[in-house]
Amino acid sequence: MNKSSLKQILFYSDEGPLAYLTNYYPAKFTLHGKVWPTSEHYFQAQKFPTRPDFQERIRLEETPDGAKDLAFSTREGFRSDWGEVKNGYMKEGIMEKFLQNEDIRMQLLETGDAQLVEHTTEDSYWGDGGDLGTGTIGQNMLGKILMEVRDALREKSKL
Repeated sequence: MNKSSLKQILFYSDEGPLAYLTNYYPAKFTLHGKVWPTSEHYFQAQKFPTRPDFQERIRLEETPDGAKDLAFSTREGFRSDWGEVKNGYMKEGIMEKFLQNEDIRMQLLETGDAQLVEHTTEDSYWGDGGDLGTGTIGQNMLGKILMEVRDALREKSKL
């Protein structure tokens, strides 16, 4: 086992050198014919597949917080199967974010085999719940998806 496989990278803030790992990072990408300002905008909009007008309002929000707040403002048209499909939409948005933005793609690949951990006590699903990635409190799903995307990008770069 090499040293880099033991390394852990903790991220959370949408500022600073690790901000590119967050969904709030301003890395535009095109998916399904639309330009998305952040992966957070994309993710929040996917909660409302029967309301394209509302998805568009989310997409056009000025900030990721605004997109999230708008999505949380209603349950009308909210997907009943969101719990089953949300990881797929998160991965899809994150994959496109890194595929279409070479600078941050290279930064992600440079993390090597490090464990990526969204370190926050505020979220025990997407984040670690404050447990430093041990899994005793949080699931760190965002970190796991980022590592899956990193592995897929690494494989793609070998072709």
